[in-house]
Amino acid sequence: MVGTKLEVRLYEAGVRQRTQGGTAVRDLLHGLAPDELRRAALWIHRNQCRGGADRVSDWSVSWLAGQELGWSLSQAEELLERLVGVMALVDPLQLLQEYGPLMRLPLAAVREAAAGEAGACDRALLRAARKASLSAWGDQAEGSENAAIREALDRLIGPEVPDATGLPWSLLDDEDAYGPRMRAEHPELLAADGVPAFLAHCAALDKARPTRKWQAAAGELLAAVDRGDVLVRALLDGLAGQAEHLVVAPHSLGVHRERGLVGERNAAVVRGALWTAAGLTGAWVVPAVGAVALNAGTGTGGSGGVCRSAKLASAGVAFLGACEEERAADAVAWLGRLQGKVRNRTVAKGIAKALEAVAGRAGLTPAMLRERGVPTLGLDGRGVREVALGDYTGVLSLREPGVPALSFRGPQGRVLKSAPKAVREAYGDRLGELRAALRELRALVVVERARLEDQLTGGTTWSGADWERYYIDQPVTGAAARALVWEATTDGERWTAGLPERIGGGWALAGPDGTATPVGEGARIRLWHPVRADADDLAEWRTEATARELSQPFPQILREADDAPPTA
Repeated sequence: MVGTKLEVRLYEAGVRQRTQGGTAVRDLLHGLAPDELRRAALWIHRNQCRGGADRVSDWSVSWLAGQELGWSLSQAEELLERLVGVMALVDPLQLLQEYGPLMRLPLAAVREAAAGEAGACDRALLRAARKASLSAWGDQAEGSENAAIREALDRLIGPEVPDATGLPWSLLDDEDAYGPRMRAEHPELLAADGVPAFLAHCAALDKARPTRKWQAAAGELLAAVDRGDVLVRALLDGLAGQAEHLVVAPHSLGVHRERGLVGERNAAVVRGALWTAAGLTGAWVVPAVGAVALNAGTGTGGSGGVCRSAKLASAGVAFLGACEEERAADAVAWLGRLQGKVRNRTVAKGIAKALEAVAGRAGLTPAMLRERGVPTLGLDGRGVREVALGDYTGVLSLREPGVPALSFRGPQGRVLKSAPKAVREAYGDRLGELRAALRELRALVVVERARLEDQLTGGTTWSGADWERYYIDQPVTGAAARALVWEATTDGERWTAGLPERIGGGWALAGPDGTATPVGEGARIRLWHPVRADADDLAEWRTEATARELSQPFPQILREADDAPPTA
């Protein structure tokens, strides 16, 4: 056995006592100083959790539990975690068989630490220990050791102390960071009359899709809440912005923590709020649900097939797949974005089915689905995304004809190509997110460039409105689209070619002679192909491209005629 000198002495005393009889362990403990007794108790409890023949006597555990050993809160929680924590040392069956003896030292340590140190023991650990007592072997009657431990734990857990929201702690609980954050950020919304009844109804939803009866009841309960729609939006936006962290997950005996967004009970509340949003009006509803599905469906660590919350991802996908009429287009866009991000097979299958359903109702083709599902990655209309990093600003940008870049602007306006030390040290998480977005943007630019080239050879046409929305004004696709020559018609016979140029609140096509032809919503538009141009137009465009030093995402003006589009 390897250990400190004290551990070796304890081990040797235990061996002598088991083989020769006597009171070697008792004699050793009686001769130890208080800090050594505490170390001895930690070692004895560890061996007790591991079982085996080298454990010391139950007398030692009981005697140590009766001493004041100067336990700290962290040490008390360490003892509990050995029984019901994430990395519990004890076998679950052993915990049930030997619950009383195993709990003596942790319970004594928690009592002493709670009495002498500010703060309270982790309530999740205490609740898990209490839960285990209900399944423990042996007498459960009043006066039994199991019942006495349970009563002691109840006193330590204590009565619920209401916060500013007045909500019971079973709603938006503290088994994750989301619940306390919502309570802290929205105390007035959550304190409104009717909120507890509404949230309790949300938490009671135990299916991926609600019944009509459940939805009707949810609508009635929400109607009784002042600014109920604002509350629902706050809950959804809060989940969409929730960072991944360790949350309490369901476990038979202990507190099992895993990386995610919310614990089991708070996930149920959010799922109920999500489906309640189906009955609300407002352009914010679909984006709010889509953002929840995206954050929940993303793999832990930012990638991979294990969702941060499969329950909420599936609910969000089901919601989007049920959208009709004016919500269908936005739902398709969000489902397309999810399809490119979510790697979990079960959720991915749900996304495919939802896309098929909502697209069928909206009369959209597969090509139309793809163009509506291109994400912006947070880029604005200029193709720029700025993130505050203390005195610096991180700038993710996409320049024509599709060149991604990440730079950093200092307090004096100086632009840096790499992250300064102050940013790396203080904002590592945000910096990591920006770098991940840059990688995603680079991959997306390649996909969009190839898709546009396919549209060129396929001779695809669009309405002027769709062209503006999904191509020229789209922050990612637009960087490539604005560097290409397009041609438009209003009668299907005369086509006017030009490079996109913004005029007022819309777009025009500027020809090589400088003439700008506005593109109306009712126009039909397609990518210009040199095979359709006469010799003079082709020569003029090639001269213009050379004069401008025009850089295109793929060869268009200088393209050969061997991949001509279908005849119009």
